Amino acid sequence: MLTTRFVNGAPNWIDVGSPDIEGAASFYGALFGWSFRSAGPDAGGYGFFQLDGRTVAGGMQTGPDQGPPAWTVYFQSEDAQATAKAAEEARGRVLFQPMDVLGQGRMAVLADRAGAPFGVWQPGRTKGVELAGEPGSLCWVELYTPDIAAAAAFYRRVLGLETSAPFPGGTYTCFNPDGAGEDAMFGGMVPLADDPTEAEAGPYWLPYFEVEDTDAVVEQAQRLGGTVRLPATTMEGVGRMARLADPYGVRFAVIRSERRQG
Repeated sequence: MLTTRFVNGAPNWIDVGSPDIEGAASFYGALFGWSFRSAGPDAGGYGFFQLDGRTVAGGMQTGPDQGPPAWTVYFQSEDAQATAKAAEEARGRVLFQPMDVLGQGRMAVLADRAGAPFGVWQPGRTKGVELAGEPGSLCWVELYTPDIAAAAAFYRRVLGLETSAPFPGGTYTCFNPDGAGEDAMFGGMVPLADDPTEAEAGPYWLPYFEVEDTDAVVEQAQRLGGTVRLPATTMEGVGRMARLADPYGVRFAVIRSERRQG
């Protein structure tokens, strides 16, 4: 699971682009207890979602020319420019060129070989989110992709990620930073062919947020205008999870991890 002990290659930031950031703030505020704070007049409408005073995500209002509403997962890079170049060399694309962000760090938005968008964040004054792996914060990420082997090779080359298959006989493949070992696993890959509902959406990264009660969060999401993409399901050894979408179609998942049971 994720922590805020960030290392290169691991997720260190996440933000949402929404056609209605005020509506999104209301939805996630009621769902996770987040508050939304503007990053200031120079930030172009960007702001921070916070939980008990600690930043858990970012967000901003986006238009149709900026792509569909979505969460973007950012991975730590010591050199955003070099990572963008590596992505191009690995047959990916640079969607937004590396740029400085108000002295807080450098960012870029890329796409892998299959077209799944993701970001990189080169820390400056802002290292990353201030809370991870706890209720109301990012705890896991999942890549839905048509070709597991090709995706593994891409992210190995671009972010230095290692892969493993911790579940005997299954197709689930996990990521961990280079040399960090399986104890540092932060996400996994799922073949799109295994899930027709996700295949419709195409390749993408899905963020998971830790919660205290998966079923209660699912019910609350529906009351708030969200939709259920996968009903609450228990996976032995993992936890109880559900896949949802906010009122604007932005996909995300929630889980009460087994380590939090009891």
